[in-house]
This record gives sequence, C-alpha cells and structure tokens, in this order.
Amino acid sequence: MEEQFILRVPPAVAERIERLLNDTASSSEDKSMDLSFSEDGRTGKFIIGNDHFPASLLDLVTVVESYKTYDDNMLIKTADIGQMIMVREDNKNIPESLEHRHGLTPPMRDARRRRFRREPDLNPEVVRRVEKDLQKIMAGGTVENIDILYIFYTVSLLLSFFMFVFVFCVFLQCAGFWALKNLKGG
Repeated sequence: MEEQFILRVPPAVAERIERLLNDTASSSEDKSMDLSFSEDGRTGKFIIGNDHFPASLLDLVTVVESYKTYDDNMLIKTADIGQMIMVREDNKNIPESLEHRHGLTPPMRDARRRRFRREPDLNPEVVRRVEKDLQKIMAGGTVENIDILYIFYTVSLLLSFFMFVFVFCVFLQCAGFWALKNLKGG
C-alpha cells in the first residue's frame, strides 16, 4: 500500500497549484513547490513560488480509504489516510490540538463530539500503579500494597452473586417439580 495524506489549502493557493501542475509553459511565476516541517513534525511551511504559508499536520477523526482504478470498472484500495496537512494563509487560525475536529465532508462536522464517546477521566497515578502491578504479575512477581478490605469487598460481592444464582436455580428447579406435579394431577 502507498503512503498518502490529504493536502487542504486555501482556494487561492489551490488555483496556483492547479496552474503549476497543468501548465507546461515555463513562464509561470510558481515554478516550485515545497513542504518542510520543523523538528516537532507537526508544524511547518508550505512554499509555492516565493510565497510562504504556515502548515500543520493534523490527525483525522476517522480513517479514510482511497482507491484507484485502471479500467473505470474495478477499484483497488491504495491506502488508509489518517492525516491531513492544513495550509493556512496566515498565522491566525492555528489549531489548538493535534486532531482535526471535523471530518472531510459536511455530515462529519464536529464528528468527535457527535459520534464518539467521551474519553473517561482517569487519574494518571492510578494508571501508573496498575501498569506497574501488571508488569510485576507478568514477570512472575506479586502485587504490593493490596488493600485487604477491597479484596474482602470484591470476594463478598462475588459470593453474594453466586449465592443468588444458586438460590435462583434451586427456585427454578422447585418450580419445575411443582409444575410437573400439578400437571400430572398428583
């Protein structure tokens, strides 16, 4: 599969790119096009001719598949696109996050909020402790600082659940015998 991304540019820049790609004459003032990123890999500059435009690499909300065809009949998947390079005319509309909030089409407007669950608020200290405990267990060790009351509470909940299931099964069995006995007339 190929590596692909989406290049989103302002309309004026799009016209210049189209002119550069379609014109074979060398008289065009936009003879070169370049894209370079800074060390962080997320911000950079898009250069066309002598003009410099700020650019940002953003993650898309969903993965977009791209296809190509050789005979206008059969489509061949070429890539999964997960990132977009957004070129701006000025530094005013700098994105706050690394993820683009919207999809590529109007129905996917504000897709993160409308279509996906909110991420749970997790305490980072608890996450680190659980990761460390899991790594110790996987290495063959034991977990430190286990709260005995928590274990007792968990075990008592499990036992009460199993007791409920047992009593419910006994009830169903007794109800079944009673129904059989009444059906036979005895």
